[in-house]
Formats: sequence, C-alpha cells, structure tokens
Amino acid sequence: MVFSMQRVQPVRRAISAGLMLAALGLSGLPGLAQAQSGTPIRLLVGFPAGAGTDAIARTLGEKLKDVLGVPVVVENRAGAGGQIAATVLKSSPADGHTLFLSHDHTISILPQVVKNPGFNPATDFVPVAGFATFANVLAVSGGTPAKSIDEYVKWVRTAKGGKETIGIPAPASIPEFLVKMISDKYKIDVQPAPYRGSAPMTADMLGNQITAGIASVPDFIENHKAGKVRIVASIGAKRQAVIPNVPTFTELGFSNLEDLPYYGIFAPVGTPQPIIDKYGDALQKVLAMPDVKQKLTTMGLTVGYESQGQFAGRVRTYTQTWERIIQASGFKPL
Repeated sequence: MVFSMQRVQPVRRAISAGLMLAALGLSGLPGLAQAQSGTPIRLLVGFPAGAGTDAIARTLGEKLKDVLGVPVVVENRAGAGGQIAATVLKSSPADGHTLFLSHDHTISILPQVVKNPGFNPATDFVPVAGFATFANVLAVSGGTPAKSIDEYVKWVRTAKGGKETIGIPAPASIPEFLVKMISDKYKIDVQPAPYRGSAPMTADMLGNQITAGIASVPDFIENHKAGKVRIVASIGAKRQAVIPNVPTFTELGFSNLEDLPYYGIFAPVGTPQPIIDKYGDALQKVLAMPDVKQKLTTMGLTVGYESQGQFAGRVRTYTQTWERIIQASGFKPL
C-alpha cells in the first residue's frame, strides 16, 4: 500500500468542489470560520484520553479553535491501533467538519498487517498537513536495575532465564517488529505483550507488572524525566534532542531504523481543496506559536510544518520503507 494524493478526475473534482463550496457558502473564500457558521470541527483521535496522541490533539485543537474561530472538539475513538477512528473518518461526510489526527501506525502500518482494516488511506483519505516527527523508544521499568539496553539484556539472561515480555501499545505495530529485532540481535526470547494503547501499558510499567515497553517518546517522556521509567534506546538517524543521552538503535548496531514516524492531520477523500488549504494554513499558524512549539517539543516531538504535498511524500516514503521490513520479517497479515 502506497499513499497517494486524492485520485479524482480533474473535471469531476472541480464540479464536486464547486458544489461543496456553494453548500458551505465558501465561494470566494470569505473565511472558513464564517462559512461554517460555528459548526464544531471533530478532531478524531484513535487512542484513549490521557495518552500521548490525545495530549497532542488537545494542545493543537485549543489553538486551532482560536485561529479558525469555531469549536474544535477532540473525539477519542480508541481501539485497534487507530483503526476504529480511521473507519469513522472514512464514513464521515467530506464537508470539512471531520478531521483525523494520526501518527504513522494507523496510516502506514495497519493496512499492511491487517487483512481487512476497513479503510485504505490511499483512496479514502487525503492529507491536510504534517506537523511533527518523533521516535519509538525502548524503556525499562523501575522494577529492573537496567540503565542501558545492554544491562537490560544481561538482566533478562541472568534474572529471567533469557525469557521476558515487552509491552507494546498495539499488536502488529512497529513496536512489535522492534521486539523481534531485539530478540534476534541479542539471542534472547523476548515476546511482545500487546495492549490497547500506550496508557494502560505505561500504567503496568509503573506498577512493575511488565519490565519494559516500546512506544513513542511522548508516551514515556514525563515518566522518564521523573525517573519512573528509563528510556534506553531510540530509533532515528540521530539522537533525539529531548533525550540526548539515549543512544539510537543504529548506534547499537541495528539497521533500517533511521526513518522517523510522523504525526499529521487527514480528511475524508473528496474534501474540497480550499478547505484543505485553509486548515493547513491554520495549522501552520498554530505551530508558529512559541508556547505550542515548546509544549510539543517538551512532549518529545520534533515540530515542523509540512504542506500537503510534502507530507504526502513523507507518508509515501515511510510506508515503502516499512513495507520492505514487514515483508522481510515474514509477518503474515492478521
């Protein structure tokens, strides 16, 4: 599955957009806030309240409300690694009132690891804009003495007989493939323990119910700073600014883990281009606000606005990279 831009006949698209603009009162673009007459914008999130993605959505939603002049309501449709939220987006009218804030898992990975996900990003969604990249990381809980991945591996070998489980936020996810890579490289038997999102997984780590987990920097960063969990390895070509003392998996001898996961906003396919552009412009203004950038950076994101075309290119390249990794692993779609 390769993500592409909206595939609609030019004439048909122009007619559809014209009808939609007329229906919304957007002819001549007098302003989206006025056009929508205060109708709330639903910002779908595929993970529970309290998780990293939810916090990001609420930070952006509050500011987008001010820029657009209409309410932006974060709607959590948690479950199946974002699959539920994605199917809601697919079934929503392409009228500009429903958006989906998602990271790479739902868009680039799920369609490759699930036989019938219920949506196809290449034909059902259109990118609005990208706003950040981040890193998946391995963290160990306070119940282990490990302060590095080598110490964790040694502890598994000596204290656990070479067998242990590592929590992951969702099955058939990048964290699951990372668990397999760790198992293969260090010749230990570590198995993924899937959760319904990073929040319950982190809770079990804090309670020492599991000794390690793999998720995004935003999911772990606050507990890492508090010393409650310890991040010991990160994907990416270089170290993350928010955790400069944590080595990358590449430094540790792993390969093909340089491309960073992304965050962005998507709309139903068929959403008129002027509306897409208006939302993209609004997001760019929000990301330029110093308090927003600081807050997202503190969460562990590398903030950077990407236009619709730039973001579509990132999604396409990232999807192709993980398509090769998934196929090489021998994974069979669920």
